[in-house]
Amino acid sequence: MPRTNFKELLQAGVHFGHLKKKYNPAMAPYIFMEQNGIHIIDLNKTLAMIEEAASAMKQIAKSGKKILFVATKKQAKTVVAETAKKLDMPYITERWPGGLLTNFSTIRKSIKKMDGIDKMKVDGTFDSLSKRERLQISRTREKLEINLGSIVKMNRMPEAIFIIDINKEHIALKESVKLGIRSFAVTDTNTNPNNVNFPIPGNDDASKSIAYIVDIVSKAIAEGLEERAEEQNKKALEKQKKAKKISEEAKK
Repeated sequence: MPRTNFKELLQAGVHFGHLKKKYNPAMAPYIFMEQNGIHIIDLNKTLAMIEEAASAMKQIAKSGKKILFVATKKQAKTVVAETAKKLDMPYITERWPGGLLTNFSTIRKSIKKMDGIDKMKVDGTFDSLSKRERLQISRTREKLEINLGSIVKMNRMPEAIFIIDINKEHIALKESVKLGIRSFAVTDTNTNPNNVNFPIPGNDDASKSIAYIVDIVSKAIAEGLEERAEEQNKKALEKQKKAKKISEEAKK
């Protein structure tokens, strides 16, 4: 498991919360103090909770299930998209498609529509259409790609969802809660952490803070994926040895 420490959290600015006037009382247990009208997050609690979240996410990855990353705010979308791609995890960094989780079957139909258009281009059907029809279909494909391209491989519901800024992504969180999908999220001082299964108290506005937390989480997931691969390789080798043994005994 990747380890973090108090000093690294401090250097990344994870402790900076919002102005006191934006304070959500539900975050009281995670606030250390107030300084110049700004709430300071208790990094000792952040330290413990980020390790708990990372450990849980590692096990999800090890089980072979997917974690959906969600971050549409400017400071987070690039690092989240790059991280999710490396881990081969689905992600949403543009607009959240309403009903993505609660109406998943309809979303899958839209993804199949994308596949259908792609097949038209391969088998020559697309070229036989009029210029106007090709333009309309191309625009439809581009729009679908922007909204759903990053989840095209998500054939089933994710096991968990990881969110940056639950106030901005409140619809995503609401859908996950409704379906009982485990939620992980960075919770700033203006949010309600009680709505999240694994809250990580921290600054969800600064790109440096976001990048640091995402890095810790991604390393844990990567470890889980690596351990899964090792176990699968081990099982495959054992299966080969068993088959070889049976084959040799049959020849006798």
